[in-house]
Amino acid sequence: MSAARVILCLNSGSSSRKFALYRFAESKEHLLAEGAVEHIGAEGGGLWIRDGLRNPLSDLKRDFPEPEAALRLLFDEIERLKLPAPAAIGHRMVHGGPHHSAPERITPELIEDLRGVIAFAPLHIPPAIEAIEAASSKFHGVPQVACFDTDFHRQMPELARRFALPRSFWNEGIRRYGFHGISYEYIIQTLGRGLLSRTVIAHLGNGASMSAVRDGRPIDTSMGFTPTGGFMMGTRSGDLDPGIAAYLFNEKHYDGRRFEQMVNHESGLLGVSGLSSDMKTLLERQASEPSAAMAVEMFCYQLRKQIGSFAAALGGIDLLVFTGGIGERAAPIRREVCLGLRHLGIQLDLPANDAHADLISSPHSTCLVRVIATNEDLMIARHTHRLVFREGVSC
Repeated sequence: MSAARVILCLNSGSSSRKFALYRFAESKEHLLAEGAVEHIGAEGGGLWIRDGLRNPLSDLKRDFPEPEAALRLLFDEIERLKLPAPAAIGHRMVHGGPHHSAPERITPELIEDLRGVIAFAPLHIPPAIEAIEAASSKFHGVPQVACFDTDFHRQMPELARRFALPRSFWNEGIRRYGFHGISYEYIIQTLGRGLLSRTVIAHLGNGASMSAVRDGRPIDTSMGFTPTGGFMMGTRSGDLDPGIAAYLFNEKHYDGRRFEQMVNHESGLLGVSGLSSDMKTLLERQASEPSAAMAVEMFCYQLRKQIGSFAAALGGIDLLVFTGGIGERAAPIRREVCLGLRHLGIQLDLPANDAHADLISSPHSTCLVRVIATNEDLMIARHTHRLVFREGVSC
């Protein structure tokens, strides 16, 4: 009988630090606790923790000007609640550059390599490194594993991974990497035999992307060299005409930092609406605020275009999956997107959609449409447990 082992999963975003604690015993996985510190660096911050049955354990309202203080409080609360100490720690890493994609043990050499590719994902790599260092200080000697969002997409054909740029750029690592791969991997494992040959998965949250999957293998994805690419998101622009960058640099005297700030923090739903990056807020205000309605309409329009292009790449579509915060909870978005895809054989069961059912397509639809809650933390825990305890990595 194998010993029970506890895995701590850390998911570090630009303004949040999420965690989950899993126990692995006798080939079974048990969620012990999960939580987050949210709105770091902004007003209205707080920390919440709940147990595996979703019962609240902590709910603190506090602003966190600095992420270091947020992590310290999170670790202190885990200790105060007498939650089990981890035997290993897994981290979500959005980007590992051209040389790191498969899950791997975190070493000083890996951290140094990650510092060298911060420009590939400037919103995400620095907070992840901070979390690694904080966890190392708090849980001295506990092995840590990096799980890369780009790993899933490494299976894509070179045709889809290349940009139409000089060949030397490919050799330098400038290519389509794709992101949210841990989420896509979880969805495919969850579907199991329910995975159909031609599948499009839409991971829709504050950061959003899609993946085209044929027979379980990715053939294309919407995000590109960085998580800024693809269709519009909460504060990210998505794909732009390169001439816009040239115009802003040449005529408006932008530099790289100003441009990065604009496309990552001031654009997307926030930029178009001028109100909020939060889809729930925009849906509530679209009847009275034309700019909110425009942002919602643009988002749905771009989603339809992306699904249509992936249907073309796949030669049709058998299954459309919505996941992520917006994908799982925003029924009006799913309805608006799917009502414009009847030419692909998609027909919604509107009451099922409003109820957030698992299957939301009608019996007359030739393409199944499903809503599946993703679980990146569980995938991180599985990779960490396998790498540390099943492949002989010592603790």
